[in-house]
Amino acid sequence: MEDLKEWQVVELLKTTTEFFSAKNVDEPRISSELLLAHVLGKNRLELYLNHNRPVYRDELERFRTLCRQRLAGRPVQYITGEQFFYGLQLHVDERVLIPRPETELLVEHALECLAMKEREGIANPAILDIGTGSGCIAVAMARLCPSLGITAVDISRDALAVARMNAEMHDVNSRITFIEANMFGERFADRLPAARYDMIVSNPPYIPVSEWEDLQREVRQYEPALALTVPEGIECYRAIAELSGQLLAPGGKICFELHADAAAAVSELLGTQGFSDIKVLKDYSGHDRVISGTAPDRN
Repeated sequence: MEDLKEWQVVELLKTTTEFFSAKNVDEPRISSELLLAHVLGKNRLELYLNHNRPVYRDELERFRTLCRQRLAGRPVQYITGEQFFYGLQLHVDERVLIPRPETELLVEHALECLAMKEREGIANPAILDIGTGSGCIAVAMARLCPSLGITAVDISRDALAVARMNAEMHDVNSRITFIEANMFGERFADRLPAARYDMIVSNPPYIPVSEWEDLQREVRQYEPALALTVPEGIECYRAIAELSGQLLAPGGKICFELHADAAAAVSELLGTQGFSDIKVLKDYSGHDRVISGTAPDRN
């Protein structure tokens, strides 16, 4: 990009996309569009509706600064500070995992399970979100289902600060209680405000440490390992399943996001704890991604 050249939106996008492609940047076109849209205060569609708009010198310099961060591997979502999840704009930064489209399937299935429970007479279900991170699950569920009361738990105080920001952004903070707690700690259940929950929903850390080096470079360099990995991959599922006897109301639901290879192991864990109606759902790539089950009547 010559310093004296006057750029229009469409040609700047084309040139940047080609440059990113040559440098092996993931999703070069989307990266270019999102970064330029952020600088210009527009969305991606508006870029093309204004394709002949000139990009002024100060805008160009800001855009170049963001492009240099992208070349270094920093995810676009951290550069712009935002990610859309279930149609909601959320703030994200290096304190939290970037919400993935696969997690939207978890929210969708959890809401389906709640609809079935509400038909059975539970008008105001109590939900426990373990490992809330950015708060994407809790905030989306609270926005989509105003009757819910949600407890959102995370071990990371920094992550909870981001989650609270997102709850306030979408005006659901009065219905979400945020708790800093460790699911592996003693008396975890005693830290929670509700005696029993109608649903536990969780996208826990599930990547085995042995797979860490196989992850994308930008994931390893920028996303919090605490939100991604555990020694063997199964520890969080096991801990939550074992806690379910204390946490879930009789007939309560549990919904997990899955490691693609963990369906059999998690099904066995849930079965050992007496769960029935265990279902595994696949994501858009055909991988096992969500599992749910119904807690036994322990009375």
